[in-house]
Amino acid sequence: MLPDRRFLCTLLTGPAVALAADAVSPPGAEAPFFEDLPTVLSASRLPQALNEAPGAVTILDREFIQATGYRDVARLLRLVPGMQIGQERGHSQWVTYHGLGSDFPTEIQVLIDGRSVYAPNSSGGVDWSALPLTIQEIERIEIVRGTNSNAYGANAFLGVINIITRHSHQEHGASGQLNTGNRGIADAQVSWTGGGNGAGVRLSAARTRDGGFRDVHDSRLSQTLSLRSDYRIDARDELTLRAGYNHISRDAGYADSIYNNNGERTAASENSTLHLTWRRTLSQDEEWLVSLYRNHESSIDQWLASSAAFPAVPLNRNRQSDRSNAEIQHRFALNPQTRMVWGLEGRRDETSAPFLFAGGPPPSINLYRAFSNLDWHITPGWQLNLGGLLEKSGDKAAQFVPRAFINWQSSPTSTLRAGYARAWQQRNLFDIYGDVRAYAPGSDPATSKPIAWPYVPNPNLRTPSVDTLEIGYLGRFPSIDGTLDLRIFHERISHFVIRRNIPSPVGPLALVGLPSSQFDNLGSPVVLRGLEYQFRTRPRPGTEILLSHTLIDRHTNEPEVAARTAPYSASLTWLQDYGGGWKSTASVLRMGSLAGGYGYVPGCAYTSADYTSLDLRLARAFRLDGRKVEMALNGINLGGRHQEIADRSEQCLPQYVNKPVNPASPMVWMSLAVEL
Repeated sequence: MLPDRRFLCTLLTGPAVALAADAVSPPGAEAPFFEDLPTVLSASRLPQALNEAPGAVTILDREFIQATGYRDVARLLRLVPGMQIGQERGHSQWVTYHGLGSDFPTEIQVLIDGRSVYAPNSSGGVDWSALPLTIQEIERIEIVRGTNSNAYGANAFLGVINIITRHSHQEHGASGQLNTGNRGIADAQVSWTGGGNGAGVRLSAARTRDGGFRDVHDSRLSQTLSLRSDYRIDARDELTLRAGYNHISRDAGYADSIYNNNGERTAASENSTLHLTWRRTLSQDEEWLVSLYRNHESSIDQWLASSAAFPAVPLNRNRQSDRSNAEIQHRFALNPQTRMVWGLEGRRDETSAPFLFAGGPPPSINLYRAFSNLDWHITPGWQLNLGGLLEKSGDKAAQFVPRAFINWQSSPTSTLRAGYARAWQQRNLFDIYGDVRAYAPGSDPATSKPIAWPYVPNPNLRTPSVDTLEIGYLGRFPSIDGTLDLRIFHERISHFVIRRNIPSPVGPLALVGLPSSQFDNLGSPVVLRGLEYQFRTRPRPGTEILLSHTLIDRHTNEPEVAARTAPYSASLTWLQDYGGGWKSTASVLRMGSLAGGYGYVPGCAYTSADYTSLDLRLARAFRLDGRKVEMALNGINLGGRHQEIADRSEQCLPQYVNKPVNPASPMVWMSLAVEL
């Protein structure tokens, strides 16, 4: 259901008023107001002022991140236009741009300091609750809103999220933070930064614990250790070492799931990474960068299914994976008006998950990329960005990914942009080779017929592609210290992947309530058209307002696919500095109806209703014995309880008709942060 007219008119008035303000700006206001715009790194791999980037980019800086008080990175992204995010439970984050994601979305490339954090395991995706870093060490987050595969490969199908950590030469010293609140919230974090003689070291440790959503089996305990060390060899060369480790145990499942196929249990996983970079800066316009990293992920998730005839059927999602990656990049200036970056990347992914691939282990995947981007200032007001990437993954044919953008600075305070991009999305291993079979206890899989075969492989699955057209506007309004970023888009996705019911390959099975299914391509395109904008203003000292709004028109022959994108979303954030150390942050979040993930339940279509939620924070900073101290009261999901993402196999049980099975719970906590 679309929002009512008054709601739309109110939100759309913001851009209209802002555009009018720009049109009537007095001559004296025509100063180079873009000079203080931040520099972004993630749009083209070239450092560019925000108004010169080939596409829409949102930046969440350190000050803003701290002002929200959020305990999870994914919640920050709810304040970004176009992002559609939901939680099936407290530790389960469904993070997408424009929706459409599977149970484990893979349409956005997610990086930490340029390193991909996508798990190459069976399902792919990002485990947002188990990232091997602490939220306190983040310097900023850059979100490229729109296709960016020409810079970062297939997973940048609809966008890029680059989490950039603080340099270890910044702010030497130690700090700590404690959180305690309802739902069992009990967090602790400590960080130390030091060094000398060109070397810097930051060591951070965090423990996150809570009971998640009420009335859902949903506790978690996450422990994280991370290291960043920067060593300046000389005036040109710098080495950076990043290492991270996370171990998390968390509850999953439902007590009354059919045949206990998603039974209550406690799963455990660990993630570790080692990332080394060498940077040689020859001049302001020339730099070499060499990057090597290795990621490891493993998970233990097992339980027993049961029925009257088969009382103890072992099931598991146990898996482990390794990724090794090497990359070289060179940026330089061809002339004063033209800059270029090129690079080569190689990767190897290995996965082991015997139960999820009953037909045999999936192949190891070798991936190779060559990329290049050109930034050409044709005239002082006109700029052309051209990019291309050639990618070869496994036994698939090599694919070329192009992008072209033109930016026009029509006035000292306004920039218009228009562009086209194409991208391909490499599917995760489970979509292609996933083969899950359940056997009666004591039977021999080599000679016995399975009692259930819920996932059947499809080696003929085609690679989806997207063609994106967009126009955008970035304007500054000095009279109110405001910025408007508008994006109008048309995204056409071919060969979109869905999960379909199919006959069992071996005829009727004993557990008739668990039919066989297979991932398949849609025969018709999925088209998303719409607009999104973000308006940010500081109308007076101490006050900052951030408004984000998105409208999406969905075109597809599959209603189930359309339901995986909310028709609208909006957020309004008010940050206030009252003086005397007192500050507050209030965010109102509005999300349209949304059905996250595949939601595969034959004969049952379910979409979570639209909802409004409120997050609040009130903080007081002061000094105690010369040390900075901050105390804060924080709350999220305030107001009426609401459901964000449903487990549809559970939600479609008869006892939950018209009753959300997993409504989000309000969570309130006190935090104490101290400079040690």
